Amino acid sequence: MGLVAAFDEPALLTRLATAADASGRLPAEIVGSAVRNFLDTASDDHWTQLIGLMNRAEDPGLAAMRAILEKSLPAAKAG
Repeated sequence: MGLVAAFDEPALLTRLATAADASGRLPAEIVGSAVRNFLDTASDDHWTQLIGLMNRAEDPGLAAMRAILEKSLPAAKAG
């Protein structure tokens, strides 16, 4: 749970937990699937955006993981 806890963004963690509960998988498995899917399907534009984000981040790896999850996890339902 170390990497997942490192995200330190409550809204993202909630979305991750919701996706994990809905699928019956562990949050770490959801993260792994999201990263694998990004690696398999990202366009050149997505890679360029990710690299730019990582270049500006204090922790590039964590910033990349957050960005991938933000794009891949279902949006939180309102109210």
